[in-house]
Amino acid sequence: MSALTLSSSSAATLRADAVVVGVATSGSAGKAGKKASLVLAPGAEAVDKAYGGKLAATLETLGASGGEGEVTKLPAPAAGVKAPVVVAVGLGEAADGKEPFEPEVLRRAAGAAARALAGTKKAAFALPVEDAEAVAAVAEGALLGAYSFTSYKGKDSSAKKDAKSAPLAEIALVGAKARDKAHKAAAERAVVVAEEVHRARDLINTPANGLDPKAFAGEVRAAAKEYGLTIEVLDEKALTKGGYGGILGVGNGSTQPPRLVRVGWSHPKAKKSLALIGKGITYDSGGISLKPAGHNETMKCDMSGAAAVFSTVVAAARMGLRANVTGWLALAENMPSGSATRPGDVLTMYSGKTVEVLNTDAEGRLVMADALARAGEEQPDALVDVATLTGAMMVALGARTFGIMANDDAFRTAVHEAAGEAGEDAWPMPMPAHLRKGIDSPVADMANVGDRMGGGLLAGVFLKEFVPEDIPWAHLDIAGPAFNEAAPFGYTPKGGTGSAVRTLVRLVERTADGDLG
Repeated sequence: MSALTLSSSSAATLRADAVVVGVATSGSAGKAGKKASLVLAPGAEAVDKAYGGKLAATLETLGASGGEGEVTKLPAPAAGVKAPVVVAVGLGEAADGKEPFEPEVLRRAAGAAARALAGTKKAAFALPVEDAEAVAAVAEGALLGAYSFTSYKGKDSSAKKDAKSAPLAEIALVGAKARDKAHKAAAERAVVVAEEVHRARDLINTPANGLDPKAFAGEVRAAAKEYGLTIEVLDEKALTKGGYGGILGVGNGSTQPPRLVRVGWSHPKAKKSLALIGKGITYDSGGISLKPAGHNETMKCDMSGAAAVFSTVVAAARMGLRANVTGWLALAENMPSGSATRPGDVLTMYSGKTVEVLNTDAEGRLVMADALARAGEEQPDALVDVATLTGAMMVALGARTFGIMANDDAFRTAVHEAAGEAGEDAWPMPMPAHLRKGIDSPVADMANVGDRMGGGLLAGVFLKEFVPEDIPWAHLDIAGPAFNEAAPFGYTPKGGTGSAVRTLVRLVERTADGDLG
């Protein structure tokens, strides 16, 4: 990952390959006859001076509008700026020139600039960093934007050889004070969070033939040893002995057997505990209910929830958070074969409840149900599950927002607040009681699917059946934002995004503070 430094040097005098400044739109065209104009954000003063105070006018001539994420490059003046290139990144509309920019605006702008500077060795970021929160946002955005996945490129690949495609190597935050404890702590946290988001992205982007359940468990073992985490791995024999019918039922069709991994971080002064459960379908063909052509190619991403949970536990350990955090990774490969679970089969789950499997492509809820029931036995203060669970949630909220359901309104609000604080788009969703009748089964305690309408909510209703009533629980359906099939934007790359890692880390921090809603 890119190196990060805090610099008290002037943006104009710092030796770098590029200097990044922020620009914004002031006023709105059509309002009282006023025309929107381009203004420079705080931090650009020294660079503007080198342009004789005409940097904004020059950028306008080049067509810059100041819109969020817009990137405009121009040569630095012959004198006054050490860097040869100036990069102006849009911050959107400036309210009145006095209000600070929102952290997420800064985060996305820094990410867009970092992506635009691929192949650059060092860039000075002279964006507004009035306080530690702004320092954290710019640092995190730049680090998240400087990402690429080339593990499977051949040694002769241009992506491996061409330095122009390599992520930005070094980020210097101008205006951030290395001797300021708050600034330093913000930067250090940003590094850990970004590295763990990158860990999740790498796992999600790894093809299924490189990351089956056993291999995923091996990744967790290595990290547990490195960061002093506890770990327990249940293989197919232990799962059979323990009665984990959901995980086994999903994994039966594959030659790669399933795993349930428990990985934990504990702090000697912790007063609260949080259990995180992640869906880890390392490849989802749909099973016997095979997915149609065109819907299989990205199904390596169906373990994004498990990747997020794993990365969060590691982040909690690295940050030394005063909370006990347990991650449960329900790992399986969903494949069609002679041994695969058939539509109409009945599975006896870990909790003892029976489920009629009407659609083997609704497999995530089956593995999650077993893991939720097991995690609940340890009586944590709260449970949170994370899963790429339903296409219905994407229909409801689009590709950039995940849904939050819960059995406790206050806890759902706390999780939603944590997402907002982390800069991730999320939306609280209901779980209407009347939907429960939709998964009634004539032969088992319930079915794994019901009415098509409200399918995303119904999945949450199903999972709720396996959660102890006395434990606050939230369900995060990250099906939309987990894997970006469109063009990169802000700090979000194409492919695996690491969705929910930042929200979960923030939730662990709130847990450490005793603030679970």
